[in-house]
Amino acid sequence: MVCTPPKDTHLFPPRPLGLALERASSLRTPADVPRTPASRLVLASASPARLATLRAAGISPEVIVSGLDESKVSLQDPAALATELATLKARAVGRGVRDGLVIGCDSVLDFEGANHGKPHAAQEAAVLWRAMRGRSGVLHTGHCVIDTRSGREAARSSATVVHFAQLSDREVDAYVATGEPLRVAGAFTLDGLGGAFVTGIEGDPHSVVGISLPLLRVMFAGLGVEWTDLWERFPQSPPTSETGRGPLRG
Repeated sequence: MVCTPPKDTHLFPPRPLGLALERASSLRTPADVPRTPASRLVLASASPARLATLRAAGISPEVIVSGLDESKVSLQDPAALATELATLKARAVGRGVRDGLVIGCDSVLDFEGANHGKPHAAQEAAVLWRAMRGRSGVLHTGHCVIDTRSGREAARSSATVVHFAQLSDREVDAYVATGEPLRVAGAFTLDGLGGAFVTGIEGDPHSVVGISLPLLRVMFAGLGVEWTDLWERFPQSPPTSETGRGPLRG
């Protein structure tokens, strides 16, 4: 079965970046927006893949983990669920950041009408993979950016169709045995061991890794922050092959 994203989730015009959900709150008028650069940029996620993606894009944030209990958040719509989790993470961390920009992210796989986060056990991951092999799902990645100086907040999600390879039982068991599927939403990665089992995607590859750079750029612009200004304020040289990237979307 091939899953197709909603009509408003295309990567390219008329509505770019796979935007499935958009929310903004506590917005102020342009005159109220702080004109001085924020002193801190914080990633409210423990995901090595998200941090590595930002660093590769020339931006080095601090990392503060929210400690949010995701099991207590339950929404039927996968885009809404991913965005709500991202927002709750950003808000939890943002309460302790006085002068900064906080980024929260979370991913949810929609497969056969059911939402899948991180598997709770190896058996759950194996069952999911045996169902997904040779088929397709939609990965929703929620994003929230908060400017703690003004209280302005933006939240959006991106949707990417992921096509999975036809794995053998032996391949499923071997992949699950690595432990990687237990640490990521949907039990797969694009930038790690699971990359060989993804035959194609429709959408933003960054979103599948766990953080959409094109979408973040639009969100920061909506808060009055240009992406290239982040290069100057929070610079980071692109990682070399020796630094490594942990393939953990989370």
